[in-house]
Amino acid sequence: MKDRPNILIIVSDDQGWGDVGFNGGTDIPTPHLDGLAAQGVSFEAGYASHPYCSPSRAGLLSGRYQQHFGHECNIPYKTAGSEDGLPLDELLLSELLQKKGYQTCAVGKWHLGDDQKFWPPNRGFDDWYGFYGGGFNYWGDLGNKKEIQGVLRDGIPVGQDSLTYLTDDFSREAVRYIDNYAQSEDPFFMYLAYNAPHAPIQATEEYIDQVAHIEDGERAAYAAMVVGMDQGIGRVIQKLKDTGEYENTLIIFYSDNGAHIHGASSAPFRGHKGMLFEGGIRVPFLISWPKGLQGGKRFAQPISALDVFPTVLAAADIRTPKSKSLDGVDLLPYLGGQEKEAPHDALFWRYSGGAGYALRQGDYKLVMSAYKNETLLFDLSTDPYEQKDLSTRQPDKVKELMALYETWDQQNVAPKWDDPHAANVSKEEAQRQRILDRASAGEKR
Repeated sequence: MKDRPNILIIVSDDQGWGDVGFNGGTDIPTPHLDGLAAQGVSFEAGYASHPYCSPSRAGLLSGRYQQHFGHECNIPYKTAGSEDGLPLDELLLSELLQKKGYQTCAVGKWHLGDDQKFWPPNRGFDDWYGFYGGGFNYWGDLGNKKEIQGVLRDGIPVGQDSLTYLTDDFSREAVRYIDNYAQSEDPFFMYLAYNAPHAPIQATEEYIDQVAHIEDGERAAYAAMVVGMDQGIGRVIQKLKDTGEYENTLIIFYSDNGAHIHGASSAPFRGHKGMLFEGGIRVPFLISWPKGLQGGKRFAQPISALDVFPTVLAAADIRTPKSKSLDGVDLLPYLGGQEKEAPHDALFWRYSGGAGYALRQGDYKLVMSAYKNETLLFDLSTDPYEQKDLSTRQPDKVKELMALYETWDQQNVAPKWDDPHAANVSKEEAQRQRILDRASAGEKR
């Protein structure tokens, strides 16, 4: 067995906090994720560093708040420029692990820059199987897209006839990679980034049949996508066991942000993807490493996806370069019980150049919601579902947290490109109000 652990980071896409069994979900069967959680540590308050896709992934792989280097918006879908991508001067986890002797592999969705210089082979990955954009048809149908916008192997189109169902294809590729590299003298780092269960909502009959008990059709279709991903993860875990690599593989699973609005659920939390309420940023999150961590634990203190980078380095016995300033912390001493305090004094979020922002310090959370155009204060110890705004009752606490946010914000830069999120926020809130107005129209008559 290798001295240093293999590293497997699994990212799901737009999966809600309540859509796994280990968080109490009951309608979607996720036995393989639940098994990982039971054998590892699951997080009660595990947060993504951003409420939507591309910036969240930039934070994960850089280990830094994406606002520090301008990757605060999704890559433009139709107007992306040649410089729109995760800045090349940001040292990524993959690049550092590659330099330190790890075999590195990226499978699945990338979404960190359309120009070739931003693609995985130029960002520390020896092998790459996936697509560089943000969304894709699960059957591999390109529609009007160019062949290069489809699934690639090391930058070369693989051909639609070799694809089946994208979630299965990515799981199969991960299994194949482990088979090929498990016996190598060097440990491997795999970044397995599913695009499931992101829209479009598409699933096979095999997975749909397993959620026949869900009566809501949209929820059932979404659930089938989660089932397909969970079963694929199960095959990956089984291959690690078959090759003798499981015990010494550090596995991290989390969703890049909260639930989307097409059948997913962030229940019992308020809000959804794109929002800074808990439902937009609190996500399914677990760590498993049989050789290095005692399992069967539930960790209650807030942690962030930014903690993945330093935690992986600690497990691999790699020092953080002096030129690299990380915003996360090594979680291993906290999960092992050596450290008793909370890992973070405060966590911060910002989108669209400050159109919306939030911070959590202890049990207090301040949210400047662009949806509501209001600054709200919550005490999560008594109001975990953010239903009781305390801002008018505790103005001093609002000022205190605002000052903390402003100090953090001084380290940030303007977004290097824009996305439509800020504009869409207003449209969504207006639609919400129209629905409520129609609902109350009969009473007014």
